[in-house]
Amino acid sequence: MKRHIISAMGAVLAMLAGGSAANAEGLGFQADYGRADGHWGTELGAGYSLGFGGFSLTPGGGVFLHNGGTRAFGRVEASYSLPASATLGIGVRVSSANTRPYATVALPLLPKVAIKGNAGPKYYALGLTIGY
Repeated sequence: MKRHIISAMGAVLAMLAGGSAANAEGLGFQADYGRADGHWGTELGAGYSLGFGGFSLTPGGGVFLHNGGTRAFGRVEASYSLPASATLGIGVRVSSANTRPYATVALPLLPKVAIKGNAGPKYYALGLTIGY
């Protein structure tokens, strides 16, 4: 299980190394570990952030890797970024198993890199975002 997670994280980092030009246009990647669909696992996803001042709408999707299984998911988030501080928002995550609303908060670590947490009924995750 740990090798599976480490391999998946390595793949995401490799994609990011070649994607810096696209990141300037709102493309971003996310890698989380958390509980969703009744399982612990890793979420790997991508999305495109559409900004309007401090507000943004970010549709995206990815895969949830758990116990040797893989499940696709989609999500959309609406958020507001406080200058040089935090990004706060709400979202909804849709998979073949469940649709879950959640709250989200992201704290910047570096330009275009943030630690992010999502929490909602029977869904929570913590990880990194790169690009948006």
